[in-house]
Amino acid sequence: QVQLTESGGGFVPAGGSLRLSCAASGGSFSNSAVAWFRQAPGKEREFVAAIRWSGGMIRYGDSVKDRYIISRDYANHRVILQMNSLQPEDTAIYYCATGRPIASTIMTIGAYYHWGQGTQVTVSS
Repeated sequence: QVQLTESGGGFVPAGGSLRLSCAASGGSFSNSAVAWFRQAPGKEREFVAAIRWSGGMIRYGDSVKDRYIISRDYANHRVILQMNSLQPEDTAIYYCATGRPIASTIMTIGAYYHWGQGTQVTVSS
């Protein structure tokens, strides 16, 4: 059973940056896609970014495009989410997830079946 662990959340002023990390234990990301979703209080879980571990297909949600960068850390077998120009509306719990979606479903929450516990990101105005 793959277990995912997120790290790197915290408190940052508007305009700042944070770097989130997702690591797997009990398995690997091989043949999988790894995605980040976020959920703000009272809102539905929202797609943020995804990357295929092999082949490198990358997708971003419209609200984070041009500000966030998702990448693979092969040496440590992690997926990194670099978040820049953070705004208060980016405040949420950020979740890492993995699955084997086809290209058309890589941004779909139902395509992912292993989830981490989440890490809180808070951006002050």
